[in-house]
Amino acid sequence: MIDEIQKDARERMEKSLDALQTAFARIRTGRANPSILDSVQVDYYGNPTPINQVATITVEEARSLLISPWEKKMAPEIERAILKSDLNLTPMSTGDAVRLPMPPLTEENRRDLIKVARQEAENGRVSIRNVRREAIADIRELVKEKEATEDEGRRGEDTMQKLTDDFVARADAALETKETDLMDF
Repeated sequence: MIDEIQKDARERMEKSLDALQTAFARIRTGRANPSILDSVQVDYYGNPTPINQVATITVEEARSLLISPWEKKMAPEIERAILKSDLNLTPMSTGDAVRLPMPPLTEENRRDLIKVARQEAENGRVSIRNVRREAIADIRELVKEKEATEDEGRRGEDTMQKLTDDFVARADAALETKETDLMDF
């Protein structure tokens, strides 16, 4: 029973780390990366749809993306969606495609983005700790209901703490990598 709780907690912690990586992907660095557009939704026949489901996104140069819509009439819609997003990027339409240049980041922009990355990492760590708290509560409930011995409960709590420490360390390592990416010129 305790093993099931630990397995579930591990899966939930993995999902928290995945969410953190997704959040980091949305934080732009000076380089062009198609994942920066993951959060942008295009109006496709009245339905909000991710850009990558209506167009091909390729890295044209180190600092620009080329967005080639599958339907030519989608280019203005894609351009409008990017302008409405909070990416602070200005797309350029070439008729049947959209170019998205990535302006170089200033030192101040980099510092602001690092603050955002640190906040996202803290949210990830809090999420991981919440999973630990819930798992330990479940383990204590098993001990209270006499479905597990106190020694098993203590070992389960120790294992949960070690698991939490491991996942928090992985979140910290991801943050360090993102900070390095942001500070590279």
